[in-house]
Amino acid sequence: MNINPPQSLGGGALVAATLIAMAAPALFVTRGIPVFMGIGYAALAIGLVIAFTNNRALGRDLSLIAVPLVAISFISIEANLEWSNIALMGSVLTLCVVFPYVMSRWVFRDHVVRFPGRPGEPWSRGEWAWLGAVLVLGYLILPVYFITSGSYQNWPAVETPSEIARLFVGVGFVGIWDELFFICIVFALLRRHFPFWTANVLQAIVFVSFLWELGYRSWGPALTLPFALIQGWIFEKSRSVWYIITVHLLFDVVVFLVLVYAHHPEWLPIFFVAPPAP
Repeated sequence: MNINPPQSLGGGALVAATLIAMAAPALFVTRGIPVFMGIGYAALAIGLVIAFTNNRALGRDLSLIAVPLVAISFISIEANLEWSNIALMGSVLTLCVVFPYVMSRWVFRDHVVRFPGRPGEPWSRGEWAWLGAVLVLGYLILPVYFITSGSYQNWPAVETPSEIARLFVGVGFVGIWDELFFICIVFALLRRHFPFWTANVLQAIVFVSFLWELGYRSWGPALTLPFALIQGWIFEKSRSVWYIITVHLLFDVVVFLVLVYAHHPEWLPIFFVAPPAP
């Protein structure tokens, strides 16, 4: 079932949407390099001009993606458990979900941005089976990725109960936000105008770029790209934000455990990949 039937648009529409999506690698993957940051902002501006020239509704929808990307580009999204960073990052990311929702519902009055939950309809056996598979796949794959690539070092080594709690809550918060923003906003807005795979690939580019700066580097995109595509596909089929959030949080529980284990293997000796000797 389609979230919204794609509208008939000219060839410039895909160019505009691609420019918006490709701005994300420039803003997040190459963060701190002025020339690439400039390219990212230019891509957003040119993409919006092309979009509004092509179709007013497309321009409005792409602006609901572009404005949050600009806002996020002004803060660091690297893993940092300091209270000031948690407050700043949490506030900006929250506004990046609230802004498109408010604009779509009460300003544009099309209510394209929504968070469907499929109330009263239970999850299927296949959906429950996938949740179990997620835990197994996470246990088998995530320790190999984080430890062999050294990417666990992109997260701080938690020491105190307060730091452990902040890491747990932070990982979960960002996981929930990922689904609300990249799937329910970016994917849904693109899906209004483009076929499923076009919209899904474009949202995945933005999704993976954000996760790169967050810490999923080295060969991380080999994991995060399929994950982003699968989440888009699941949302298209399930029509439930709660389901995709549950999938993401199950992965994130394993991520949290691996990060603690990688820094302190003696605390949590439950994985089969040994961290490098200090």
